[in-house]
Amino acid sequence: MNRPLTTAVVAAAALLLAACGSPQAATDGSGPIRVGIVYSQSGPLATYGAQYADGFKAGLAYATGGTGKIGDRAVEVTYADDAGDPVKAVSAAKDLIGKGYQVLGGSTSSGVALQVAPLAAENKVLFVSGPAATDGITGVNKYTFRSGRQSYQDVQTAKSYLGGGKKVLVFAPDSAFGKSNVDAVTAVLGGAGATVSNIAVPANATDFTPFASQIKAAAPDLVFVAWAGTTAGAMWQALDQQGVLASTKVVTGLDIRASWAGFGAGATKLNLLAHYFDGATDNAAYQALKAAVPGGKTDLFHPDGFAAAQMIVHALQSSPDDVDKMVSALEGHSFDSVKGKLTVRAEDHALLQPMFQAKLTDAETATPAGTVSAEDAAPPAAAMKG
Repeated sequence: MNRPLTTAVVAAAALLLAACGSPQAATDGSGPIRVGIVYSQSGPLATYGAQYADGFKAGLAYATGGTGKIGDRAVEVTYADDAGDPVKAVSAAKDLIGKGYQVLGGSTSSGVALQVAPLAAENKVLFVSGPAATDGITGVNKYTFRSGRQSYQDVQTAKSYLGGGKKVLVFAPDSAFGKSNVDAVTAVLGGAGATVSNIAVPANATDFTPFASQIKAAAPDLVFVAWAGTTAGAMWQALDQQGVLASTKVVTGLDIRASWAGFGAGATKLNLLAHYFDGATDNAAYQALKAAVPGGKTDLFHPDGFAAAQMIVHALQSSPDDVDKMVSALEGHSFDSVKGKLTVRAEDHALLQPMFQAKLTDAETATPAGTVSAEDAAPPAAAMKG
């Protein structure tokens, strides 16, 4: 119950220490260029983190033509584990910044990203957040970018499923990720005339039957389910057993392939929006990623790591040592990546990108059902906060 307050206090203290700490190490324009990646090597989102890291390594090779260098200087990458804990993430980021690192990437978790982003502004380092989907990262400060999608883009993809329904219920964890989805659904579907309510499930919940019963009793026209992590299988089983999937239209995001079996018998009834799945695209970046990842099967968060590496390489090519020049180089930058053409919107650093609709034919196969253009999925521009 008291953990969120404790985390916030500790994180704030860490930020203060970072601001008052020793200056960044000076650079003389020679030697390796150091990049720090702080992400979930362990913890509940470790599988997502592994995909991000594999994608980053593939993207770094692709963006540097296999050399791993910017000019004559090698890109030296240090990987640090935050275990999905904002306090550990702030500590790791602070340690890297104290050692002179001017470029950071990572953040598998939305809660982590929201704590690391202020560090970037405080210390004037470039931060490219990863799979973290919270809308709060967009426009948070001039030094923070993102290489993945945000919740608003998920909801824009779901909008086409609303039809004539007017009663929408958001089912999501009680977390930064969940709140971001509630806010996005309220803005998009509520803005289209729907009445939006939500059920916020405690992050440590393991029995989902009571929550499924609440959905059934509410009798919504559409249920938007936003979920991530290892409890997804138990959650879907409860929704199916309580008759939710049979009684209303359920829209959700397509998670990593390993989770698809967890949809259970109701999988084909779901209307799936997809950030990405293997086979959603076919281009040069996809082929490079496919050749690099274990087993040759790309998955949900591989493209986020791949795009992060492309963005960081582009920033470093503009100036390996001047962070403000890196920021300027990324603002408005368009590039071809695994998902297709991506554009960093200059005014708030949203990453404009296509999104996908999909259907599952079995636990191993997703097929494309439609594409939502980057323009149609774009979130409204946010004012830059810092």
